[in-house]
Amino acid sequence: MIYINRLFFNLINYIRKIYLKSNFYDKKISKLDKTNLVYKPSPHLLSSLIKYQKQKFRIEDFALDEIWNNKNVSNKDFKRLNNFYWFFSLDLKSSKKSTQSVIQNWINNNFKYNEKSWGFDLTAKRIIAWLSCHNLTYNENDKNYKDNFNTMVQKQANHLISEINRSNLIDDKLIGCASIILVGLCYQNEKKYLSYGSNLLKKISKETLDNFGFPKSRSIKQLVFYLKYFILIREWYKESRITIPEHIDETIYYLGQGYAFIWQNLNCDIFYNGNNISDNNNFDNYLKRLGYKFKNENRDFGEYIILRDKKICLTMDAGSTPNSYFSKDYQSGALSIEIISNGKKLISNCGFFREKNSKLNELSKSTATHNTLTIDDNSSCKFDKKKKFLLVKKGLKILKKNSIYEKNYWKISASHDGYQKKYNTIHEREIEFFPEKTTFIGTDKIIKKINKNYKFDIRFHVEPNVKLMKTQDNKTILIELDDEGWKFTCDNFDINIDNGLYFGKKNSYTNNQHIFISGISNNQIDNIKWEIKKI
Repeated sequence: MIYINRLFFNLINYIRKIYLKSNFYDKKISKLDKTNLVYKPSPHLLSSLIKYQKQKFRIEDFALDEIWNNKNVSNKDFKRLNNFYWFFSLDLKSSKKSTQSVIQNWINNNFKYNEKSWGFDLTAKRIIAWLSCHNLTYNENDKNYKDNFNTMVQKQANHLISEINRSNLIDDKLIGCASIILVGLCYQNEKKYLSYGSNLLKKISKETLDNFGFPKSRSIKQLVFYLKYFILIREWYKESRITIPEHIDETIYYLGQGYAFIWQNLNCDIFYNGNNISDNNNFDNYLKRLGYKFKNENRDFGEYIILRDKKICLTMDAGSTPNSYFSKDYQSGALSIEIISNGKKLISNCGFFREKNSKLNELSKSTATHNTLTIDDNSSCKFDKKKKFLLVKKGLKILKKNSIYEKNYWKISASHDGYQKKYNTIHEREIEFFPEKTTFIGTDKIIKKINKNYKFDIRFHVEPNVKLMKTQDNKTILIELDDEGWKFTCDNFDINIDNGLYFGKKNSYTNNQHIFISGISNNQIDNIKWEIKKI
């Protein structure tokens, strides 16, 4: 049955590819409104999404005759070339004639749908780049070029409308929505583009965000991505003097709540569920420049717990597994913690290796790369390796969670059922913090319905710059964090130091170390107690 379904899917996909290349489809997406560019968006509104080069390039610096004819270009460079985001790095003193010649050559070579150069995300970004860089790309005085430009923008927008519901990637859908809305604003086409894009944007928000405006994926990176695009869209509306839909303002408010909770309260990246080092300081400046202010003083939001004062911060992933559809960035780190001291990571998860179909991506999703408990070297949830992305196959639920935050006492407690089905076991974690003593006391409980012996490990990873050293009595591990000294102890089980991999920077890795407690759970309830104390 599976084979038949796969065969049917491949057949449908093959037929659709033929259809997209047909004259019939070309005529369908070529139904245009003969209007001129009315609204011309400011390029600086893209500064939250694009890394502008300090050194600007002149279009004349490129080999224009060869730019579309290089058959040896890598797939990555092909995408960069065809999304035209490199236009944002051009010096405005560049020749308009040369810039427009590049666009005209692209149009000549790609006037009809082409699977490679008309990829959904490429097309959406290309429209945004062409319209936002209008000072170089648009020419009111050349009727032939202007008509070709306007025709091609709208034709590509029609293609996006035709394909957007088929896209499986949520982030691409959002970019597609932004592109369609921008075309509607620029050409003042309410009915065809603006209304459609706005309604679809509202639908995407409803389907992908929870009741508090946090992504159902629980991805911090996606939260920031959403916020950037919603603000960009809002600023386009504002600049074009078109009434801003209420749902956009509402979504920005809730996304801003999540952003303030995760980032602005910490000013430090926490490595849960797809997050890496992001340097959101530039985005903060962007928000300040445009007059956006967000505030959230909750201690539990988006199923993350954050307790903090001026010097110490304790965070925990206390959320259940998202639906498989939203789990592309999910990492099986339930009840994992991070500890931040004076703005620096004392205990840190290992980060996320984003490249799909990679062993490192699989490793970064494992429980072992997080600061929590594993049983028999198994992760707390399972991923389907047969999919394009590693999506959750068997997830977990948080059974209970609680937090106490007082002046001289903090406590986080939570449990999950990730080991319930295979081992009849519940993992329960309680962490107490005593500010006056600068001491964390943790208790990990292994609670079994059937008393069987299992091997367990509890890991505490550190960043590459943090040094670990075991004392001579083998009962204490010293942690050196710049000019701070901490000690880790566990009285009733063995502790040791091991090497691992750190994925803090996007799609890269380096060596790091971790403390691990290991032992055999041979009781119906085992309590593993540990302590982290500043010295």
